Amino acid sequence: MAASSVSYEYIASELRVFHGSDSLAALKRELERGGCKRAVVVCGRTIGRSEALGALRETLGDALAGVTTSAREHSPVSGVQEAADALQALQADAVIAIGGGSAAVTARAAAIVVGERKPIAELCTRRLANGRFESPRLNAPKLPQFVVPTTPSTAFVKAGTAVHDESGQRLALFDPKTRARAIFVHPAFVATAPESLARSATLNAFANAVEALESPKCDLFSEALLMHALRLIRANLRGLESDDVAARERLVVAAMLCGRGTEQGGTGLASVLAHAIGHRSHVANGIVNAIVLPHTMRYNAPATLERGMAVVEALGRAAPAAAAPPASSAVVEEFLRQVSGPRRLREIGIGREDLPGIADAAMADWFISRNARQVPHAGALIELLEAAW
Repeated sequence: MAASSVSYEYIASELRVFHGSDSLAALKRELERGGCKRAVVVCGRTIGRSEALGALRETLGDALAGVTTSAREHSPVSGVQEAADALQALQADAVIAIGGGSAAVTARAAAIVVGERKPIAELCTRRLANGRFESPRLNAPKLPQFVVPTTPSTAFVKAGTAVHDESGQRLALFDPKTRARAIFVHPAFVATAPESLARSATLNAFANAVEALESPKCDLFSEALLMHALRLIRANLRGLESDDVAARERLVVAAMLCGRGTEQGGTGLASVLAHAIGHRSHVANGIVNAIVLPHTMRYNAPATLERGMAVVEALGRAAPAAAAPPASSAVVEEFLRQVSGPRRLREIGIGREDLPGIADAAMADWFISRNARQVPHAGALIELLEAAW
């Protein structure tokens, strides 16, 4: 079959990546390159007491003004405000996020609070009465961001930021000025994350890559990034079981490729449901994604059928020319069976009575507007959630 004509725009922001045991020295050079003399680390408590952070202190010397261990799971507003207060008190001129997605999100949100000088509730995206979403323009200058990953999170290369208020409501902000200036993949930091945390982050990247690759909006450049992200995950996920640091590094790279590849087509329904379910169950998004992804793929199949073969090929299951290709949802389901973890929502503490509230929260999530197939009402989600329950 002849290839059909395509039309798209692919616009990529600058990204500088330094990978290897000498990348901390590169971080010092990048700070000097940007004229930064008072960098502040934003991290969690585990990194705050790690030997790896001691090595960073030694490398940066006077360029490191201080450390705030205010990053928390799901990036609560209280942790963001704590980080923002520290940035101001320490007179920071740069931010170094060390950790997983929560550290990167906390650092970005704190920079937004410092720059805009307003509460997050006044800066986040909101849904209007007509159902459309509105994002305020965040025009103030922001502190430059640098990232040292410990887990395979897609958040490191993003401009979007999502935090949670005291009630658990998800508040989304978008500011291109908070994109990381550079990312430093160092084996000592990658080795610090518990295996369970690295696995859940990888599963989140896996689900994001699958959803974006199946999206009708996926362009040829994004396809290349996403397919290689899935190949790297397929080849290295089992390495987490043996604490293979090289495998962990490649999974971090896979997550960055996924983060860049989802910029155009975006993610979809599995990610939306993970947002809605995660803060209710206190379970990582990646674990939730692994449960709901095959179900959301089947829901989206009428809109993604032509794109599904790319997922099948990336996961090494392309059919012979004479045979019919397997359904992408079946291939993904088979892949996920190889990963230990819960298979049903009821196994992570979600009751059947919780499903309507989850569906309502998902319908209010901005990302649902980017799903490949329109979700007309919460009832459609409840049926899908019942199947995953």
